[in-house]
Amino acid sequence: MKKLCGLLFFFLVFSCNAQRNDFDKYPVYNGTDLGLTYTSSESKFRIWAPTAEKAQLLFYNEGDKGIQTGFEDMQKSTAGTWLKIMKGDLLGKFYTFRVMINGKWMDEVPDPYAKSVGVNGKKAMVVDLNKTNPDGWNKDKSPILKSVTDAIIYELHVRDASIDDNSGIKNKGKFLGLTEIGTKNDSGLSTGLDHLKELGVTDIHLLPCFDFNSVDESKPDSAQYNWGYDPLNYNVPEGSYSTNPYDGVTRIKEFKELVQAFHQNGLRLIMDVVYNHTALTENSYFNQLVPGYYYRQTADARPDDPVGRGKFSNATACGNEIASERPMVRKFILESVKYWVQQYHVDGFRFDLMGVMDIKTMNLISKELNKIKPGILLYGEGWTAGASPLPDSLRALKKYAYKLDRIAVFSDDIRDAIKGSVFDAADRGFVSGKPGMEPSIQFGVVASCNHPQVDYSMVNYSKAPYAAGPFNTVTYCECHDNHTLWDKLFISAIHATENERRDMQKLSLAIVLTSQGIPFLHAGTEFLRSKKGNENSYNSPDSINEIDWGLKTKNADVYQLVKTLINMRKEHPAFRMTTAKEIAGNINFEYGLRNAPGIVTYLINGEAVKDSWKKILVAFNGRGEQSVTLLPKGNWKTFIQNNMIIRGFDVAEKAVLDPHSCTILFQD
Repeated sequence: MKKLCGLLFFFLVFSCNAQRNDFDKYPVYNGTDLGLTYTSSESKFRIWAPTAEKAQLLFYNEGDKGIQTGFEDMQKSTAGTWLKIMKGDLLGKFYTFRVMINGKWMDEVPDPYAKSVGVNGKKAMVVDLNKTNPDGWNKDKSPILKSVTDAIIYELHVRDASIDDNSGIKNKGKFLGLTEIGTKNDSGLSTGLDHLKELGVTDIHLLPCFDFNSVDESKPDSAQYNWGYDPLNYNVPEGSYSTNPYDGVTRIKEFKELVQAFHQNGLRLIMDVVYNHTALTENSYFNQLVPGYYYRQTADARPDDPVGRGKFSNATACGNEIASERPMVRKFILESVKYWVQQYHVDGFRFDLMGVMDIKTMNLISKELNKIKPGILLYGEGWTAGASPLPDSLRALKKYAYKLDRIAVFSDDIRDAIKGSVFDAADRGFVSGKPGMEPSIQFGVVASCNHPQVDYSMVNYSKAPYAAGPFNTVTYCECHDNHTLWDKLFISAIHATENERRDMQKLSLAIVLTSQGIPFLHAGTEFLRSKKGNENSYNSPDSINEIDWGLKTKNADVYQLVKTLINMRKEHPAFRMTTAKEIAGNINFEYGLRNAPGIVTYLINGEAVKDSWKKILVAFNGRGEQSVTLLPKGNWKTFIQNNMIIRGFDVAEKAVLDPHSCTILFQD
């Protein structure tokens, strides 16, 4: 069997290399002017289509179903590109390209490098980007973090944030909705932007805001919803989030206004990007210009038929996977992320299914973006949704996080240790009393780094540390995928009371916010957000996905605890160390109830990292019964006691740990 597997692997690699070598013959264009270069006196159009025999540029007055107003033959230029220079001012005109390959005209497509498009992204638009800037844009500055481990990420969907009737927001479901200030729910509590600022998080991770395929922008009042992980135009904001999707300028300006509003309120903006696949495959904009090149193929795809005819590899489970290792694909991705940083001032990226991407490309992205914006926040999913023909050792998988340059991976280890497996709704985790999760919680506390007191053989998934430092790990227990934390606890802790599950939620979020690494919160978790048991709400209606702002009033105790923990983390560097050496030397699990099932306790030497709290004791009780732990010598004061904010009370000799609770004590 092993021999057979080896032969199959050899055939897979050989076949893929054969195709890769075929594509390696394609010329590489090194210029930076692909797409449109606009001035009021001329517009220069350049596309890369090395296998084309002819290329045409077509014009329209409208961006949807407008009648073609003319076309121009393009001239073959350098390194596989085609060029057309049009004199005069074409501002506001719409355009597409088409190429002839093997004597056949391919489908007409918009510019893959387009910076502006019409409704539903079917036609590119000639735009003057200087006219898309809101007032004061040239003075816009991003809030600065000293270290990426100072970040506290909050994941949010643009539409979810404001669509609820109780949001108090006028521009519901739009970019502008998140620029409004003074918005309140029916009880007078802050919502939207004011809530984010009040909560104290540093970085707002917005689910896809680029132009995606699944929502019909021409029907803004119809019942349609999507998370947006189906890319159409990578360099253009999504039109359904703008007030006028027909005008290519509006969506650009309004997204810039959102970025500007965040920055003015001390928040940074992280874009969720999907460079691992495209919404369309055979008919994608890339594939119509250069068949096969932008995608990996399976082993049985014929080298003489680069389109593959159904032989696209599919590590994304979305029908295709981008071949990020190919020079012109890598070039596109790199120029795209640089464009978002330079033109829109975004502060970081979350890479969807980053395990599909190759390590070389990811590290090049980090190198180039850190030149533009030092300390930019980069992180992604260190896994795939299926097998890829590109060898594991070349891809940005979680186990190779240590090879990634200033890029973090999500820790599914601590995620599932806290609440139970996301693939088994009934599975419990540490906070709901599942035994044996203590080493996995410790692994999460030290942000997947090497620590002499963690028994890696007992960690749920990873049997060895994979992070070079805490900057390599995103610590979380919940995101847009799968059940919300509150729904998961309802299903898995079926015999628990509501108050017990409330304590489990508090303990879960306390673990995230006290662990090393980069903490990540799902929007609404701070007041027990529910999606009514829906496990995969990517296209579910607003009634499932909307943030119910009334929950902020109903669950004020949870909100206040999370807000307090966030502020504590920001004020105390002991919870956000910057190196693996600091973590190994200043976190000690060896005391008290260290061997008790369902209990994780540890000491932090705060003095060593210049914290005003010289020593810190953190205790988690995941059991359904009370426990008592002896305290190290010294005068201890309370900060959080059994999930309650109790500041400054003296504690001596022992601490009583209530079921499903977090306690934080300190010495100053």
